[in-house]
Amino acid sequence: MNNETLSALSLTNIDVPYEDLVGLLGKRLKLEECVDRITFMGAGPEGVQDGVMTFDIFPNRPDLYSVEGIARGLRGFLGLELGLPHYPVGNAATDFVVQPNVADIRPFAVGGIVRGLDLDSALLRSLVDLQEKLHLTVGRKRRKVAIGIHDVDRVTPPFTYKAVLPQSVTFTPLGLAQEMDLLDILVNHEKGREYAHLVASQPVFPIITDAKGQVLSFPPVINGILTQLTPDTRNVFIDVTGTDLEAVGGCLNIIATSLAERGGKIELVRTKYADRTLETPDLAPRAHTLNLGRANELLGLSLKPNEAVELLRRMRHDARAEGDVITALSPTYRLDLLHEVDLSEDLAIAWGYDRYPRGLPQRATIGEPLAANEFGETLRALLIGYGYQEVMSLTVASAKEPVETPPRVEVLNPLSDEFTTLRSSLLPALLNFFRLNKHRELPQRIFETSDVVLGAKNVRRIAAAAMHHKAAFTEGKSLVLSLLRDVGQSGDVRAVEDGNFIPGRAASVVLDGRDVGRFGEIHPKLLEAYALVQPVVAFELDVAPLRSSHD
Repeated sequence: MNNETLSALSLTNIDVPYEDLVGLLGKRLKLEECVDRITFMGAGPEGVQDGVMTFDIFPNRPDLYSVEGIARGLRGFLGLELGLPHYPVGNAATDFVVQPNVADIRPFAVGGIVRGLDLDSALLRSLVDLQEKLHLTVGRKRRKVAIGIHDVDRVTPPFTYKAVLPQSVTFTPLGLAQEMDLLDILVNHEKGREYAHLVASQPVFPIITDAKGQVLSFPPVINGILTQLTPDTRNVFIDVTGTDLEAVGGCLNIIATSLAERGGKIELVRTKYADRTLETPDLAPRAHTLNLGRANELLGLSLKPNEAVELLRRMRHDARAEGDVITALSPTYRLDLLHEVDLSEDLAIAWGYDRYPRGLPQRATIGEPLAANEFGETLRALLIGYGYQEVMSLTVASAKEPVETPPRVEVLNPLSDEFTTLRSSLLPALLNFFRLNKHRELPQRIFETSDVVLGAKNVRRIAAAAMHHKAAFTEGKSLVLSLLRDVGQSGDVRAVEDGNFIPGRAASVVLDGRDVGRFGEIHPKLLEAYALVQPVVAFELDVAPLRSSHD
């Protein structure tokens, strides 16, 4: 059976044209050598076709989401260029005013200018791809960060980021030929419909305008056609807006330095808030420290301080040693550096994953299965014997699932809206499997035994569901009682009211006076929510109480 997941691979696959890479690298390597070295920088090779290499870049390294970033990292990895990259930065001559009325919508914005670009097809393709990769990952599908890149020569600074009434402003968005107000864009423009949920609930919408009132952008939805990039564009203004100032500034740094790798000249912009003024992009390196003794212990190495300094310089840090304490100045585009463990990882990459010796573990151990896992195998064998097929689903789940479940643990900085919580029930996943496979032959009978998270603790559950035109309460009761009998338990079945089941067709399972689960016919409102037309009967039980006779 099929299940839907949001694949990180689809988000972070980067196409790297070989000729473009060697031009940026400054040294001609064989294509196979490029694939090999980039792989050992920490990227996953996905294949080569017509001179274009494809890599899966781990989501913790958004600075490598472009051929420019990969070339910059590879120059250090190969020892061609060590230490911090240096980008000349011009003085601020442009103001970007952030008005206070955006505070409740998308409160943060920064700007930057890059001049002297030759916007050929390779750079344009790389720039657009980098922008979208940052939107999807760091930007959480533009909810956290949205980026606009504009031909600055077509507008007049200063620029203003402000909130306006949705029908008070009109402009021509990218992809269309007529002016629209902001509400019209949300209804009639493809990008408007896709990102309407990010702003539609607000009484005012954010826009960016120039000194003449011309609209550059309606973040996080769409830019205006006025500042569209073309092969004649030489100078660009980059706006980044969002809900997290650190992420907003980091994305600006990544884009500005990537364009600088193509020969662009970065120019600061005065980003003015009511209470402060920032000059952005801020490329001042960030200081980090590393205890070399702990790093060696983690990595299984015996690096000396001077060796560690040299390896960090290959990873584009400036570093110095004072005894076993390494102080590193790190590029501002490295958004992944949160802890000294991250610098330890850089040491391992620079030292070479391919240099680690291969062999069997030196400490021999004799393992045995946990009693809980052995009992889990018993449950699997029973359900399969009853004619059910096992399925597996993710522990992370959407908070928008229509099934009534116990309170869930929320995930900080989720990858997407689909992965915002840790599941507290297996039932939503089973219904989702039916939704995805409703076109297949009936009857369908599936089960899953796995952990849910209740009160920040893992709890093992077993759940099963059957979908066919005769699915009814009696089938669910028979299945539950058979399972209890076959694991040596005798329990009671009591009527219960549960919003997930049809009233009068739901029951709880009681063992030794304790409610260990529920079963019944799924409520029509859930069938409708999952687009199911056939009745469904399901149960979900705690596994631990079922084990008592096996312990």
